[in-house]
Amino acid sequence: MSLLVVGSVAFDTVETHAGRREDVLGGSATFFSTAASFFVPVRLVAVVGDDFPESHITELQSRGVDTAGLQTQPGKTFRWEGRYDDLNEATTLDTQLNVFEHFKPQLPPGFEDSDYVFLANIDPVLQGQVLDQIRNPRLVALDTMNFWIQDVIPGKLEALKAVIARVDLLFVNDKEAQLLSGEDNVVLAAEKIREMGPKTVVIKRGEFGALIFGENGIFAVPAMPLERVVDPTGAGDSFAGGFLGFLAASGRNDADTLRRAAVAGSVTASFVVEDFSLDRLKTLDKGQISERYSAFRDLVRIPE
Repeated sequence: MSLLVVGSVAFDTVETHAGRREDVLGGSATFFSTAASFFVPVRLVAVVGDDFPESHITELQSRGVDTAGLQTQPGKTFRWEGRYDDLNEATTLDTQLNVFEHFKPQLPPGFEDSDYVFLANIDPVLQGQVLDQIRNPRLVALDTMNFWIQDVIPGKLEALKAVIARVDLLFVNDKEAQLLSGEDNVVLAAEKIREMGPKTVVIKRGEFGALIFGENGIFAVPAMPLERVVDPTGAGDSFAGGFLGFLAASGRNDADTLRRAAVAGSVTASFVVEDFSLDRLKTLDKGQISERYSAFRDLVRIPE
């Protein structure tokens, strides 16, 4: 099964209790595609500037990521700088959209027949335009953020609701779910969002794991307990990458597979936070993922 991601590729400058890294590889599409590549080949659509090193593209390609949809435009690559005083939330210090400001996603030939699609956090108008280019996907998932939900730019909330009505699965954190639904209770919030269109709502809760709301009830997946968290940047997109990568590899979307996919997503995300940027994923192999997946099952197993 084919898996497509449309989102950002960026340079991040990150400061946590473990140190500081400048201009390291980041972006939603980068974290997602790298995480998903452990399960299935990925098709990437994004934009970078002419300052983006060819070595980064080669690294993605070596992981089975098809970069035919990675546009290179004159100018600088999107940059983000943040600091984590609390590992559950970043304080944004600087955002430079650069070439990303004028990003117009255009699928290259062959990408329009992708079976699984992840619309990472970009302008909801662009997310809708991407969907217009896709033929008969088996599953479409979408991520968003409070900037669009709060309608900082008038009309974006309306555009977001329109595209949410067209997707099968929505990723949001608990605060975004509350804003979008108008409900403080996370269960009521998920129910109201499901009424907007998505069959499944995945509410990400950081160090507390995630809740999956679907037609067959609620499933709670904890975060893997870790001795040390270095950098949580990209954890949510890595969770989504593991989740959808697992689904695409299985070719199934039933309730049991969705639960296994949630565990795969949590396991994958547990690795990315162990180092800055994508450094931990560069040394990761499928055997380590399988080993931690088994440990995760033992973690949540309840004796008869």
